[in-house]
Amino acid sequence: MNKAIFINKDGTLIRDVPFNVNPKLITLNSNLIEGLKLFQQHGYFLIMVTNQAGLAYGYFKEQALLTSIFRVEELLKFNGIFLDGFMNCPHHPEGKVKKYTLDCECRNPKPGLLINAAKKFNIDLKKSWVISDILNDIEAGNRAGCNTILIGNGVETEWFINDFRKPTKIALDVNGAADLIIESENVQKAI
Repeated sequence: MNKAIFINKDGTLIRDVPFNVNPKLITLNSNLIEGLKLFQQHGYFLIMVTNQAGLAYGYFKEQALLTSIFRVEELLKFNGIFLDGFMNCPHHPEGKVKKYTLDCECRNPKPGLLINAAKKFNIDLKKSWVISDILNDIEAGNRAGCNTILIGNGVETEWFINDFRKPTKIALDVNGAADLIIESENVQKAI
């Protein structure tokens, strides 16, 4: 089975502009290129994961979301990084678009998105990591059986803590998260 880095899109991988699908406004966050390369060198699948309630609210259409994802992939490829997958939850129980208006199992903090990705990409969740700046994503990762890293960039606003919302580790950015993960992997190999 494969191991993966499930990396949150908005706020972790790219600058968070709420409900943005405009490719011109998409920029990569700083301090992540070396970390993403390190993950690839160590055999991790890179899978971008995200809640996209803007679809449920009718703020944008699926094609606009796909165009924005293409832009993220383009920026990463320019830096020698290639995503292995993209998974998103388009649902929200208070949405306006009927087909997306539901309380699903794939919307973080529920673990369905990660479980579905594990099936699709043959991933061992116990050997995988969720990296995000949001505790709902950390909770989803913990519920799915992954290790988790919270990026402490100051954007989290829901500091409700329970056992599922405690990250395995905390880092300042993706490069720091990569150092922690690879160090942890090396310790495991040495045991």
